[in-house]
Amino acid sequence: MKYKSDIEIAQEASLVHIKEIAAKINVKEDDLELFGKYKAKLPLDLIDEEKVKKNNLVLVTAITPTPAGEGKTTVSIGLTEGLNRIGEKATVVLREPSLGPVFGIKGGAAGGGYSQVVPMEDINLHFTGDFNAVEKANNLLSALIDNNLQASDNLNLDPRTIFWKRVIDMNDRSLRQITIGLGGTANGVPREDGFNITPASEVMAILCMATGFDDLKKRLGDIFVGFTYDKKPVFARDLKAENAMAILLKDAIKPNLVQTLEQNPAIIHGGPFANIAQGTNTILATKMGLSLSDYVVTEAGFGADLGAEKFLNIKCAASGLNPKAVVLVATIRALRHHGGAPKDHVNEPNTSLVSKGLTNLEKHIENVRKFRIQPVVAINSFVNDTEEEINLVIEACDKMGVKAVVSDGWAKGGEGTSQLASVVKETVENADSKFQPLYNWKSPVKEKIETIAREIYGATSVSYDKKAKLNLKRIERLGFNDFAVCMAKTQKSFSDVENLIGRPEDFEITVREIEIAAGAGFIIPILGKMMRMPGLPTRPASENMSIDAKGVISGLS
Repeated sequence: MKYKSDIEIAQEASLVHIKEIAAKINVKEDDLELFGKYKAKLPLDLIDEEKVKKNNLVLVTAITPTPAGEGKTTVSIGLTEGLNRIGEKATVVLREPSLGPVFGIKGGAAGGGYSQVVPMEDINLHFTGDFNAVEKANNLLSALIDNNLQASDNLNLDPRTIFWKRVIDMNDRSLRQITIGLGGTANGVPREDGFNITPASEVMAILCMATGFDDLKKRLGDIFVGFTYDKKPVFARDLKAENAMAILLKDAIKPNLVQTLEQNPAIIHGGPFANIAQGTNTILATKMGLSLSDYVVTEAGFGADLGAEKFLNIKCAASGLNPKAVVLVATIRALRHHGGAPKDHVNEPNTSLVSKGLTNLEKHIENVRKFRIQPVVAINSFVNDTEEEINLVIEACDKMGVKAVVSDGWAKGGEGTSQLASVVKETVENADSKFQPLYNWKSPVKEKIETIAREIYGATSVSYDKKAKLNLKRIERLGFNDFAVCMAKTQKSFSDVENLIGRPEDFEITVREIEIAAGAGFIIPILGKMMRMPGLPTRPASENMSIDAKGVISGLS
């Protein structure tokens, strides 16, 4: 049986004018800043903190994923369709896709099948220009730094200590480490530099953590740049950069409104990765959704040990958001993988391997409960799943006191997620405990790191390389002890070794170094070799894309 591609389904959809979507959430047409007929920005004054506190926030996360991903975005969109089908007023709030994965190996991030946000091509490509604005603000600071090195009345900044890198929203390994300023005195001061991908920019992290425009400006000014020759810290505010950077972000700070295939509201804003950043959409977008709907369904990147941990310990702790339920997405394919299935056999039915792989799901369930939230397991349906394998998962979850439901949003949209929606609604209405972060931001840095490593990953101990120990002393000296912790770690394992699948035991976490994101308000312990600038695969997804004379795109998934 031949299935339609995501882009074919999206292009066949009947879209309504975005003003009709806005009307469903009581937003007046005059309040919309239109980007054509199907996209609009929402003004920040629509946020109502009382409604934010009252309405229901549901987080969608996942077990430790396979390289193909397990469909969190698809489930998030499908669950929103399902909630609206059972009579609830629900909005999905998501991150914006990065062009790097779109043209690289993963493809787009607008959902899949009959659980998509549209216009799919626009969302996956330039959208409303937010990524471009983040990139330009980041690179403006880079230009100001290098200009100051050249100036006669400079800040005495030591170029060997500059931590700030340029960014571009593309996978380009050749830009990871470069030399700039060559060609004589007129072309700047020669020094080593490099590029990160735009989702890894601290400006992206700041955009996602900001609670308003004034807060955005302050955070931009707080960006830590490096040290002077006499060891004094230099911040973006010392370069008088924050106002100009904020000007570039004046529209990007506003959340974007689009629609689902079933013409329900979707807000898409911000796009940090979860393995190297906080992996969640903006605080402002989530609060916007909660101000305009009774239910907000949102997602956090990769497995729950990354995106969900950061969503709960960083985003919610900083903003006062109170999630009522967590949906853990599991696939039979991923459970086979964690049971030991070879890469080329994960799509073959095998109850024995699924049974072994359940240890990974069980650990994620335990972790969610540590935040005093009851999880619901969504078994994201694939055509090669067997009834025996599905029942095995449902029975295992039942023994843990957790409801597991098959989610068929890819094939059936809201019709295929109505049962999941009913279970989530029941879980929210019966929630009898309040969300609680796992650690206090004011705890010592090492205590916060070790709490995450032991409680979430299951590590027995944490070791610190020489560079990490020096970084801890720097954090102490700069007075950044009260920051949150944003771990940079492989998404393929609970541990920092990607081939330790399932539920590893008796392992040690090694912190290689610790970066500072002072504007975002967190420090970044780096576990293993984490790439901030991905490379393209041998056969990039871009090779399969085309566009005809009428502007119709194909091959974008």
